[in-house]
Amino acid sequence: MVDIEVIPVGGYNEFGRNMTVVRVGREAVVFDMGIKLDRILIHEDAVFESLSPQDLWDLGAIPDDRILSDLGAKVVAIVLGHGHLDHIGAVRKLAGKYNCPIYATPYTARLVEETVTQQGRREIPNKIVPMNAGQRRPLTSQLELEFVHMTHSIVQTALPVLHTPKGAIVYALDYKLDNSPVIGNRPDYERLRQLGMEGVHAVILESTNADQETKSMSETIARDMLRDYLFGMESDRLGITVTTFSSHTARIKSIMEFGVEMGREVLLLGRSMEKYTQAAEETGLLKIPEGVHIQGYGRQVDHALKRVMREGKENFLLVVTGHQGEPNALLSRMASRDTPYKLDSDDMVIFSARTIPNPVNVANRYVLETKLRMHGAHIIKGAHVTGHAMREDHRQFLSMLSPEHILPAHGEITYQSALADLAEYQGWKLNSNIHILRNGESLEL
Repeated sequence: MVDIEVIPVGGYNEFGRNMTVVRVGREAVVFDMGIKLDRILIHEDAVFESLSPQDLWDLGAIPDDRILSDLGAKVVAIVLGHGHLDHIGAVRKLAGKYNCPIYATPYTARLVEETVTQQGRREIPNKIVPMNAGQRRPLTSQLELEFVHMTHSIVQTALPVLHTPKGAIVYALDYKLDNSPVIGNRPDYERLRQLGMEGVHAVILESTNADQETKSMSETIARDMLRDYLFGMESDRLGITVTTFSSHTARIKSIMEFGVEMGREVLLLGRSMEKYTQAAEETGLLKIPEGVHIQGYGRQVDHALKRVMREGKENFLLVVTGHQGEPNALLSRMASRDTPYKLDSDDMVIFSARTIPNPVNVANRYVLETKLRMHGAHIIKGAHVTGHAMREDHRQFLSMLSPEHILPAHGEITYQSALADLAEYQGWKLNSNIHILRNGESLEL
């Protein structure tokens, strides 16, 4: 029987720069190649596209895959479960050194293709293979890859399952059990239960919200909150700006539909807003309603904002980038009076996103909110639900899969420990079949 080794490369000491390698005998599969964006934001002069892997390793911004130099196995596949940058952002910097295909859902594949193509030139040689949830594909004579439909805060999230001679290795970064998603179907519970009966050798499981003793709420809850915020106020004469994750297509869908229903022209503004929304439209996941327009780049955005000021804010609903307070994002520039749009007293700014909890984001958001309040804007928070599993989701997930081994990932030690505590409560044992690992360590199963 072949030996199986799990090697954490990134994402086990922190949130971000996720990458895990599973070696099965003389063959290996890489899951994710992400970035840690706040490490770039700290160095304001750093431009990700121009930095070498060495520069990015020194910054701690991408996984340090140099530890794989003596792996003793051939990498046969790179597998990407969804399209967030902390999972795919380093592909263009690292994937080229591995002579293997990249597997992703069609939407994620579309994002990757755009990320690795600069000025018409493709920067990696890897073939990108789109694969739908529900499909299985042989990688080698002993390894098979399966995608199981899962829900998260980005469309077409899949749960990658690596079938090995010892059983399945399930890679659950990231997921939530959303039973009423705004786009797509609920998770494939039937297949998850089947996997549990067939035999799951190990699950590599995100621990982001493992300390929250509740269940993650459905995206329909955030949709209902947004409806209440937008329709429950005397806002006919107000300027309304909403900021959210550009990659959260379901949230964008709700905002667009409500704006049109309010009789306002909806403007999606910012480069990442254009990138993710157009990718969703091109892959058939989103239909842009009449009365919605997308402007992604500088002059286009400024032209649109001039038109808003000329025709009246009350006729528009703006959806903009910058909910984390990123200094160069559109909302920060609006707050700094660096755009044609002038915030006035009583203008409404809705944050349909949480602050990602790291010191850089917290500081940037504080500066942004202070500037908005100085202009008299009304700030509204809370129209958001997490895209990550909480404690009750994890309990249900583990009950369905019944894995032999559990490896907490995607989080600092506090969160990994919370997930280990839950697993112990359900019958697994720390250091026996619950394994807390750090970046660069390895575990032979």
